Amino acid sequence: MRTADKWKDYRILDTSDGEKLETWGGISLVRPDPQIIWKSEKTDPLWESADGHYHRSNQGGGKWEFRRKLPGSWNISYRELTFNIRPTGFKHTGLFPEQAVNWDFMADKIKHAGREINVLNLFAYTGGATLACAAAGASVCHVDASKGMVQWARENAAASGLAEKPVRWIVDDCEKFIAREIRRGRKYDAVIMDPPSYGRGPGGEVWKLEDSVYDLVKLCSGVLSDDPLFFLINSYTTGLSPSVMGYILGSVLKGRFGGKVSFDEIGLPVASTGMTLPCGSTAIWEK
Repeated sequence: MRTADKWKDYRILDTSDGEKLETWGGISLVRPDPQIIWKSEKTDPLWESADGHYHRSNQGGGKWEFRRKLPGSWNISYRELTFNIRPTGFKHTGLFPEQAVNWDFMADKIKHAGREINVLNLFAYTGGATLACAAAGASVCHVDASKGMVQWARENAAASGLAEKPVRWIVDDCEKFIAREIRRGRKYDAVIMDPPSYGRGPGGEVWKLEDSVYDLVKLCSGVLSDDPLFFLINSYTTGLSPSVMGYILGSVLKGRFGGKVSFDEIGLPVASTGMTLPCGSTAIWEK
């Protein structure tokens, strides 16, 4: 497992009974996590006095309970990057800290490429990967279907001192955008994908990542340059193993570009146990 263990402003203090106790820049939150199926003893007093606690509803969704008035948003940093954090109505805070291991990988590849790198970041959310690549010197095309998420990403770029970097901020359906980029003949040296587990198409049809990921990777391969640097795909879908994603990347890309494929779970350290909480999977093709 690849562990995001370089954080200073974020920590998981403990995990038990479907929940994790975290600190985000000194603000403590308890949030649900379906992978935490163990019921170890909760010895940290912050379990009972955390600043915010997200309670799931039996009818779906949930709501926050706050023990004190929190700022509307606050900042935390990772290396030279700064992120705007705020609890949302869907338990999230606007950042997935485990992705820091991928930010470090991408930044290192870009810095040592010895040439200008053009990156396409799809399903780009609030821009963690976009900021990491831009800070490393790449030009980035950031695409997400949510106008609010793209605006949040721009706020993060400004907070990180990256507002003037060459980033295209695009609000669009990712698959439709890729198809248009192919028709326009636009090419990218690196592709990052963080697609959702589920979605709905324009006609209301259900979109499942495990049923669509191969076609999505195949489509995205059409915008790769003749000398691509990397292709990275993330998944939080429990039924889609890292090795399956790695096999898909290899089958689509290795015959055309050579290179190598790696795949693994990614996770975050838990202070109380010294162990690592699994938080998703990543597969990477690189030249």
